[in-house]
Amino acid sequence: MGVRVYELAKEFSLSSKDLVKTLKGMHIPVKGHMSALDDETAEIVRHELLSENKKVEKQKEAKRKSKLKKLMVDFPLTVKNLSVKLQISTTELIKKLMKMKVMATVNTNLEEEVVNKVGMDYGFKIEQQPSEEEVLLAGHKEPENDSGNLVHRSPVVTFMGHVDHGKTSLLDVIRRSNVTVKESGGITQHIGAYEVQFKKGTITFLDTPGHEAFTAMRARGANITDIVILVVAADDGLMPQTIEAINHAKAAGVPIVVAINKIDLPGADPDNVKRQLAEKELTSEDWGGNTITVPVSAKDGTGIDKLLEMIILESELLELKANPEKPARGVIIESKLSKGSGPTVTVLVQNGTLRVGDLFVCGVTFGKVRAMIDDFGKRVQEAGPSVPVEVSGLSQVPQVGDGFFVVEDEKKARELSLQKNEVSRQQNLMPSQRMSLEQLFEKAQEGEVKELKVVIKADVQGSLEALGSSLEKLGTADIVVKIIHSQVGSINESDVMLAIASDAVIIGFHVSIENNAKEEADLKSVDVRLYKIIYEAINDVRLSMEGLLEPKIKETFIGRVKVLQIFKVSKVGKIAGGVVVKGKFMRSADLVRLYREDQCLYEGKLESLKRYKDDVKEVSEGVECGIALNNFTNILPEDIVECFHVEKIARKL
Repeated sequence: MGVRVYELAKEFSLSSKDLVKTLKGMHIPVKGHMSALDDETAEIVRHELLSENKKVEKQKEAKRKSKLKKLMVDFPLTVKNLSVKLQISTTELIKKLMKMKVMATVNTNLEEEVVNKVGMDYGFKIEQQPSEEEVLLAGHKEPENDSGNLVHRSPVVTFMGHVDHGKTSLLDVIRRSNVTVKESGGITQHIGAYEVQFKKGTITFLDTPGHEAFTAMRARGANITDIVILVVAADDGLMPQTIEAINHAKAAGVPIVVAINKIDLPGADPDNVKRQLAEKELTSEDWGGNTITVPVSAKDGTGIDKLLEMIILESELLELKANPEKPARGVIIESKLSKGSGPTVTVLVQNGTLRVGDLFVCGVTFGKVRAMIDDFGKRVQEAGPSVPVEVSGLSQVPQVGDGFFVVEDEKKARELSLQKNEVSRQQNLMPSQRMSLEQLFEKAQEGEVKELKVVIKADVQGSLEALGSSLEKLGTADIVVKIIHSQVGSINESDVMLAIASDAVIIGFHVSIENNAKEEADLKSVDVRLYKIIYEAINDVRLSMEGLLEPKIKETFIGRVKVLQIFKVSKVGKIAGGVVVKGKFMRSADLVRLYREDQCLYEGKLESLKRYKDDVKEVSEGVECGIALNNFTNILPEDIVECFHVEKIARKL
């Protein structure tokens, strides 16, 4: 027979006339409200009406929210403070919370979700009051409609690679000035930043001592590099520091362009370098991969123009943008105490324009730009996005990697600096918390860990490969082992810095840890594990990963009660009187569900189980009992209540 139109209209509180119009709009032929729909058609109509109802409800909700007044508060918020903000009595608010099944007194701190819900009922959209720092740095927030002011900015490029492979000499050729002679012994001793202009654009180069500073900045959250230029000597190939540089760049998620240097030497073999790169998943484009490789010579200038073109091409793909009209924001790439100028910093401007006379906040310090000097030692009045400049005028020396923000209010900048200094002092008194194998389970429960990052050091290459492959095989669909760096040799400070930046665990096999590395690891609480037997290392990691896996939930049916009558008991509330129709009903059951017409209305715990007026532990089949559910009173005769034993079974790898 199917379903009549008027029955379907009644089900959704519609008039039969409106539903007939809707059905005709859906091209379903009906003559009137007595027309019958087959079950399949009726189900399709129900689905459409439910979808339409949800859409209408969303529109109403959006309209209601748009009319809400904005109310700024500081969380956590007590019942008393919220009542003052909403201009209602605490009694009224407590009654409101009781209806929401939230038991609270005037001094109870309310959850943010509860505060928002109450606020909406009283016509307010409640938001967190911005901190002093957020107010001070409000000019640095990009509005959604600010895309019209964005312009292309120059790429920031970092040179990385093994010592003496020609990083600084290559930069020297590009820059057309002798940078190397300024360095002690021809080796870069500190971070330098240089802006290079040529016919196709401008590029900002960072010259770093190997990769330590690069990792140190990333450890402080300063991912300032857009592209990494990996310099590899054609006669040497990939060396230990080169491999470390690759791992550091990959960990930072920065695109890599390879410059194969010293191709003018007799023993140069660029193809051997490409083969070694392919083994590290950096397959050259001319070998069918995605990595740009350019043969160059710092000595005679071969390939330099092509390298610059490739950098510009890569930067175009990245679509680098900035807004020069904003207050300047940047990052500290070098800091020092100068006898003549006091505390000075090298700043890389990331957004906006920095000008002489600007007030700024920088890490835990503040100041006013007294003078700016570019990379050629010339005084400049302003610096735009991707431009490095040396700035003087700070009250103290900040850390490399600290943020640099131009502000307008000097008094607030001073107060913010004092607050940050106090916070920094308190943090220094507390031990730093880093990832350890023991903390993995806790992190996983909070949803913070999806992979275990590992740095491996071993005595020989064979052990390194065996340990690495064994650990990677432990990975599952839920949790993977990611080896971010592996190398032969003792555990050094660079390994610890990488572990800090990437929140990784260091595993050493038949190796020692250098004294300075141990001091840094202890200071920063980096988990370093040393092993003599390979299966012990694998077993430790396996046990930690098994702790990360969500346990299997096994439910065992215990008993079922059919509700016959509802009783109201003073000081207790509603008690459902029923009979155990299957199994037995237990007070200690882990889980209770209430069903009404095959729909589950409640899932939780049993509050009480009674026989007449006495509390009992269990009730057998065929015996009457009284039950109360935890925080649920909407129970009716004919409802079915079932109880279960829940068992969590640990999963194994």
